[in-house]
Amino acid sequence: MKLYVHYFVIHIKSIIQYKTSFFFTTLGQFLVSFNVFLGIYFMFDRFQAVKGYRYSEVLICFSIVLMGFTLAETFVRGFDVFAQMISNGEFDRLLLRPRNTIFLILASKIELTRLGRLVQAIVILSYAMITADIVWSWDKIITLILMILGGSVIFSCLFVLYASICFFTLEGLEFMNILTDGGREFGKYPINVYGKGILRFCTYIVPYALFQYYPFLYLTGRTTNPVYLLLPILSCSFAIPCYFMWKFGLKHYQSTGS
Repeated sequence: MKLYVHYFVIHIKSIIQYKTSFFFTTLGQFLVSFNVFLGIYFMFDRFQAVKGYRYSEVLICFSIVLMGFTLAETFVRGFDVFAQMISNGEFDRLLLRPRNTIFLILASKIELTRLGRLVQAIVILSYAMITADIVWSWDKIITLILMILGGSVIFSCLFVLYASICFFTLEGLEFMNILTDGGREFGKYPINVYGKGILRFCTYIVPYALFQYYPFLYLTGRTTNPVYLLLPILSCSFAIPCYFMWKFGLKHYQSTGS
């Protein structure tokens, strides 16, 4: 942890050297996700509800998914750009260092410019918590925290999965954007609005629904089953196959030869 903090301080010092660039990049990140928020706003300006879900309830889903994705992209960005690390030989240099490769990749890239999205997500979530017809108790606060943490873990695992595939090919990996950026986009609504097929996929294949939809039902009082509160923790088990995929890819890595 001490070494990671040292890396974090280095990233902070790098930002200080280019304050204007950091400000405009952060602002750009804020505006990009703000456009998505405007889409939701105009939707509910025309319609009062989407499949029974009200505006403030949808904002809870939107902000939680945005927050989880942003935290993952901020602190696990190294895996998201792993293809570049392999192609330019940087990963070969990491293998020579006496530290765990996962730690070195995590520490190599901390994308603090994504905090513009995080601020937006916090503001929207705060507004939704106030305006939603939810009686906030300790169990629901815990549910909300677990949903955010579960979301960050799932998106982090997807970045690791993407990096694992990079060991075998650097071509055609754009399909992973369907699961990362795409997951962030369609996660702005409760997942069951997309139909039973998508809900099953997001429950048993890539478990978005375990940290978003099912605990959201408990949060809004649509179910009183306490098991739904714990499902974000279960969603974190997605890290197990992603980790073994990473180990499998690392075992078969043969270097770039550069």
